[in-house]
Amino acid sequence: MLLNASGCLDALTAQDVARSLDAFVTKTITPVPREGNPAVRIAETDAGMLNSIGLANPGRERFLGETLPTLRTLGVPLWVSVGGFSAADYAETCAALDGVAAIELNLSCPNVDEAPESAAAIVAACRAATTLPLYAKLSPAAWDLGEAARAVEAAGADGISLVNTLRGLALDERTLRPKLARGTGGYSGPALKPVALAAVYACAAAVELPIVGMGGVRSGLDALELIAAGASAVALGTILFSDPAAPARIRVELAAEVAGRGLAEPLAARGMAHSSLQTSVSQPGNSMQKVPGNGDKVTA
Repeated sequence: MLLNASGCLDALTAQDVARSLDAFVTKTITPVPREGNPAVRIAETDAGMLNSIGLANPGRERFLGETLPTLRTLGVPLWVSVGGFSAADYAETCAALDGVAAIELNLSCPNVDEAPESAAAIVAACRAATTLPLYAKLSPAAWDLGEAARAVEAAGADGISLVNTLRGLALDERTLRPKLARGTGGYSGPALKPVALAAVYACAAAVELPIVGMGGVRSGLDALELIAAGASAVALGTILFSDPAAPARIRVELAAEVAGRGLAEPLAARGMAHSSLQTSVSQPGNSMQKVPGNGDKVTA
């Protein structure tokens, strides 16, 4: 299954791209509108991109009344990314949502102040507010990602999204001052791939939950590697800025990678990276492979 990373695709201006995915993930929605951080908010680096958008969005009321009804006309399963600055913020938005495939809880944005509650506490509050599938989007900066995964699983998460961006800084070579107005921003792109692989690998060994893997995916091989590390689905992020046709291309490349290895489907590779571990380390289970979306398309 192929998705977009939240905030990396405007489905209303790139409808054909959105329809080429198995599910579309919205930009993060907060209870009240946010203008986001001041410009400059995006800067390229040698091996990726920094952004400090700051969760700019129209707010919950306008999203529910205007944006979501329009997105439904795309005919693509929708995941809504939910953010906030307290557990109550998250829970109230979750309670207001219905008729979507899943909710992704943005628990790890590096460009805004975080809620004071733990990720597990936020998941628990949202679990009490909705019966919709909940995916916890965790930060790769967590000291023990396996423990974080176990905590959100115990709190009621139905799946995990890995990874969000890492905090980074780029300096203007002439002025030696930060390129971004806010200073630091969220780093994404090719250099994030090893971090994403390590995160997926750790969480797949820790919990029996489906995992959406993302970070540095540019090819079918990149997608297959995330699946081998334990992902059940793959999301595309920074690549969509430079190559909007990437979903179709990556599908073809992934199919070729799978066929070349004599596998029946991409998910047949799930957890292969764990096979060389000692038996004391569990391999990811195969009973939780499906994620909410278009069940007729098996792509990742």
